[in-house]
Amino acid sequence: MVDGGTEWPDETDESAFLADAAARGEEPTPVAAPKTAPVVGEKLPSLDEVVARVPAPLRALLDDLFRAKFTMVRRYPAEAPRIDPPGAN
Repeated sequence: MVDGGTEWPDETDESAFLADAAARGEEPTPVAAPKTAPVVGEKLPSLDEVVARVPAPLRALLDDLFRAKFTMVRRYPAEAPRIDPPGAN
């Protein structure tokens, strides 16, 4: 159980959900793996510097909604393919 008494689906629930989706003709979309590696050897700002650039109200909202935590700074090449969010087409 999760905080608040909510029960997460188990393997049986997941299998039933996927079977129902398949019966409707839907195909599950796998999580996209990164197509490029981060740039290595380039001097990047510290994590604290990057987090300080995010406005405090936004950081608080991210924490409230997603329990988001900033963990790492990475730079990808400009020509790296962008992964569009679902429904952006």
